[in-house]
Amino acid sequence: MYHLRLKGGHYEMGVKRGKIFKKCQVFFPLQLDEFQLEHGKRSEEALRKYFPEVYEEIRGVSDTMGADYLHFASWMLCMGCCMYNLENNIPVEIRGCTAFAYAKGGRILYGRNNDLPPYLREGSKSESYAPENGNRFHIMTSSFSNGEEGLNEHGLAVAMTFVMTELGKIQAGFNSCFIVRYLLEKADNTEQAISLLMELPIASNCNILLADRSGDMAVVECTPSMKEIRDAESFENGRIICTVNSFTSDEMKRYDDAKGNDYDSQKRYQVVMDSFVSGLIKEDYIETTIQLLSGNYGFMCQYDNEPDFETVWSSIFDLESLVVYHAEGDPRKNKFIMNRWL
Repeated sequence: MYHLRLKGGHYEMGVKRGKIFKKCQVFFPLQLDEFQLEHGKRSEEALRKYFPEVYEEIRGVSDTMGADYLHFASWMLCMGCCMYNLENNIPVEIRGCTAFAYAKGGRILYGRNNDLPPYLREGSKSESYAPENGNRFHIMTSSFSNGEEGLNEHGLAVAMTFVMTELGKIQAGFNSCFIVRYLLEKADNTEQAISLLMELPIASNCNILLADRSGDMAVVECTPSMKEIRDAESFENGRIICTVNSFTSDEMKRYDDAKGNDYDSQKRYQVVMDSFVSGLIKEDYIETTIQLLSGNYGFMCQYDNEPDFETVWSSIFDLESLVVYHAEGDPRKNKFIMNRWL
């Protein structure tokens, strides 16, 4: 996993990243079909309208690498949405992930397993941003300039989980990883993040988890045509919100196109919820959260029988202290390392 710190103007941050890519001789498979090119071009218009800063950053990368900006941006906007031919024409995108946040004993913690094909492990990144005119934040990503999860200087955690969408339902807009980046940089708390999210055009199905240091937490279940806010559930002495690779609310289940092919989403969701209801998450909150993510309380990361699929990293965020903990790889085999990123 790469570790990078970026600060300053967005174009300059993009140039810095582009220079690193060139130095490391990193190249990208910009193989898009007609559908993807059209989706990317239309989505880029939305990205530039709502988030011109990240447009400048991507342009800094593409200019430095000598790549066509629009083709490059289109490729990024198809990820986590309609990149069904990524890595030698994989027929459909496969992404797992379990994310949750909870308030208990005066602590507000967030946890996640990021489950992906293993070829994405080497390119995954842990990055700290200090952009001009924006929030400072830490972000975890299997891509760049966007991310699957993050924590900003105000104690706001934002995370996505992938939900399958039929190609005919996909619309121009933000993919889930650019939503995460946008909210980390623009929002100070859960209420503000929800307000900003409600205004964004959404490209495909996804869940966006939000939690802040006050204990306000929710999941927004998103489709290209509607959004549904799901509140945290109470248990003895606390509250918990969890999201996986399906929609949980009854109103949104009919929009989930995975048809059960979602790497045991419901089993992972139930393990998280049962761990809190049964009292397994105890006063040593970091350690018991590690135990949960490591599968010691039930199925979470045990993809041993799944070919080409694994937990590529695990994270825990303390929303009050802003300390993050990362395990690079399967949490059953790798230690969680503390990172005081701010």
